[in-house]
Amino acid sequence: MSREKESDGGWKKFIWDSEKKEFLGRTGSSWLKILAFYVVFYGFLAGIFIGTIQVLLLTTSSYKPTYQDRVAPPGLSHTPKTLKAEIEFTHDDPKTYEEYINAMDKFLLKYNQENQKDSLLFDDCGSAPTPPIMRGSLDQSDGGKRVCRFHREWLGNCSGLHDRTYGYSEGKPCFIVKINRIVSYLPQPPQTNDSIPPEAHERVQPNLIPIHCAAKKEEDKDKLGQVNYFGMNNTGGFPLQYYPYYGKLLQPQYLQPLVAVQFTNLTVGSELRIECKAYGENIKYNDKDRYQGRFEVKILVKVR
Repeated sequence: MSREKESDGGWKKFIWDSEKKEFLGRTGSSWLKILAFYVVFYGFLAGIFIGTIQVLLLTTSSYKPTYQDRVAPPGLSHTPKTLKAEIEFTHDDPKTYEEYINAMDKFLLKYNQENQKDSLLFDDCGSAPTPPIMRGSLDQSDGGKRVCRFHREWLGNCSGLHDRTYGYSEGKPCFIVKINRIVSYLPQPPQTNDSIPPEAHERVQPNLIPIHCAAKKEEDKDKLGQVNYFGMNNTGGFPLQYYPYYGKLLQPQYLQPLVAVQFTNLTVGSELRIECKAYGENIKYNDKDRYQGRFEVKILVKVR
């Protein structure tokens, strides 16, 4: 029993030694010196870190990325977009395509006419493709930049203004396609038709980046049916006057030009993999990135 009491008193004495006034083996002054040392030490490290970040920020711009030499060509994306790029629905069952309709409505909301009325923020840039509009330097010296209006009605059958289901209720689904934003990027139209499918030659014109959608597999071409394209002046491409993009700080209200694609005669009950591509001199493709300059989507119109 005496040994247990001695050992019990030993650890209690280590925690607090009333004779030496020590806590965990150190006096109050010793703990104060250690605390002061670590406050100064970590304060010094924090100062070095903050100073380094401040120096780095002095070399960068809030308006333009400092290094863009490794920025890949822009991606091509679409709405509605699902996790696995698979669109499946039954045209006479609204619940099967409700999420697609909601995604289209949400995306196109900012393209409504009432959201583009402010003449201090928006310009009318014509109804036909024209060259890029340069709006000054990439800084605040010229103030904010105005942007071109893009009218939702240009999307025709896929605008949602006349058919609230965007064709899904008739088994004729629509997609809204856009080029992803890159600050200062100027897309260049194709100079020749060599890389463009013959079916898309009619959409090749100056000041326009054409797109074309086709069945990924050769045996599915007949199952795809007719594909309609809607956009500015029914050109089926992206007009250049909407470029370059000056970034969120200078153009928070920026509207990307859109192209609507509608598949009007898909074979019901057949799963089709479709690839859409944008064509331009500085638009490249990468097998490792399925959204660089193109995208793939799988569509299945089911039968009840």
